[in-house]
Parts: sequence; structure tokens; C-alpha cells
Amino acid sequence: MTPASDAGARLRAIFFDFDGVLAESVAIKERVFRELFEPYGDDIVAEVIELHRALGAISRVIKIERIHRDLLGRPLAEAELAAWAKRYATTVERQVVECPEVPGTSALLEDQSARMPLFVVSGTPEAEMRRIVDARGWNRYFSGVFGSPRLKAEIVRTALAEHGLDAGDCLFVGDTFTDHDAARATGMPFVGRRVDFRPNPFPPGTLIVEDMAELAGLLRTAA
Repeated sequence: MTPASDAGARLRAIFFDFDGVLAESVAIKERVFRELFEPYGDDIVAEVIELHRALGAISRVIKIERIHRDLLGRPLAEAELAAWAKRYATTVERQVVECPEVPGTSALLEDQSARMPLFVVSGTPEAEMRRIVDARGWNRYFSGVFGSPRLKAEIVRTALAEHGLDAGDCLFVGDTFTDHDAARATGMPFVGRRVDFRPNPFPPGTLIVEDMAELAGLLRTAA
């Protein structure tokens, strides 16, 4: 059985990453990183995007800190780091609210939220993630919307305990190795959504879907 069919037969909750899973916002975030560091030249921009992808779905604060420390050779003071993170957030938030959903997302959330608790587990700062979910009109679908600074495995473990859930009866849906690692660390079945313009980040044998419409079909088959 695949992870989806194995979990689907007894599924009690679904944990979703947000960018690239529910909303087509991955390209937006890459574009903003390009724009922020464009004054440093094309070579630095290429390294910035490589690091951004390599770090996966973790906090942009960590990424910005690493870019300045490792690529620019200029570690940021706390106030400077906060200012850079604010510049990024100001540019990104509105665009993420307005971007298209991953095909099938609204229908999947409508259907599955009537059956079980659903959660967002994102690398975006938690307050910002909650504003975005609210602005898109998706609040009613979720039993919890979570983000950084907590790491994803910590978030998942806390939600499992608070809702009396067993990891083996849940499903994690993500688009980066960070999501896959969080699922593996917590013992949760995993389904990957591959974003077309990025290399496949998942190990061989990982079940991958094109979009949330395909995931909905798999869950219906497994139910």
C-alpha cells in the first residue's frame, strides 16, 4: 500500500505545508529573494536562490541571516536582521494572499474539513501565516494554523498531543525535504507535491501528487 492509501483507510487528520501545497506561492518567494539581493550582483543572486532552495521550508529569518553571514560575509545585528525580515514580509504577504491556489485546494479543504481536523504547518512566521489564511477565507477549514519560529516537527508533535492523535493515523503533505523530514521525525505518512520548476527534493519511493485534486482522488480511493 502507498502511504496515502495506508493512512487514508484510517485517516484522522491532515497536516499541510502552505507554499507550493495549498497556494502557488513558491515562485513569489523566490522572486522576492532575487529582488532583495539584486544590488549585490547576479552571482550573489544565484547563490541566494541556491541557498534558499537548499534550506527548504524554514524561516526566512534563518535564510536571511545565513545569506548575510555565509554569502556576503557580513553577519547582521539583531535589529538589522529584523529590518531585512520586515522588508521581505511586506513585499511577500499581499502577493501570497492574492496568488492562485494549487488546483483542487478549496474543494479538498471543504471536503476533508468536514471529516477530520486539518492543520497548516509552515515555515512562515505564525502571525503572518494566520493573516494569510484568514485573508484567503480558509480559516474555517483549519483546526490550527502554525508557523515559525517553532520547527515543523515540534509543531506536529504538539498538535498530535493536544488533539489526541496518533501520527500513524495522520498524513503530512509537503513540497520540500523539510516537510518530508518533519513527517519522518514524527512517524507520519507523507505525500509530496512537486513544484514543476524545482528539482524533485524527495527520496526515491516517495508518493508524489501533481496537485490537491490528485490528492483528493487518492483519499477518496483509500477511504
